Amino acid sequence: MRILIDTCILLWAAAGEVPVGIIGYIEDERNTLLFSPVSIWEIAIKQGLGRDDFDIDPASLYSELIFSGYEELPITGRHALQVSYLPSIHKDPFDRLLIAQASYEGITFLTADRNLSRYPGPIIYVGSV
Repeated sequence: MRILIDTCILLWAAAGEVPVGIIGYIEDERNTLLFSPVSIWEIAIKQGLGRDDFDIDPASLYSELIFSGYEELPITGRHALQVSYLPSIHKDPFDRLLIAQASYEGITFLTADRNLSRYPGPIIYVGSV
């Protein structure tokens, strides 16, 4: 299964604090794990704003994701257009673009955000934020 990982889960993984309910998805070698530049962008912006919950170097995270075998899912204009078709469930532009990417590509989205789990499509909700 191809899985796009939510930013929050990427941060947990980088900190070595992945909840038990998520480990199975990440360690299953049958899964192809993907990350989006949206997550790197979100981390860079929020870290620059001094947010404690984004206290990680985005360049180091990017390198670690590539080294660990995650695949980067590039952002396309079609992904950006897909945002306009999403229901108004969530206002965060980073999250909306992640959902749009997963939706357009038919990729399963792995999230710990209950609001994001309300979008249509293949979404796995693994916890609570």
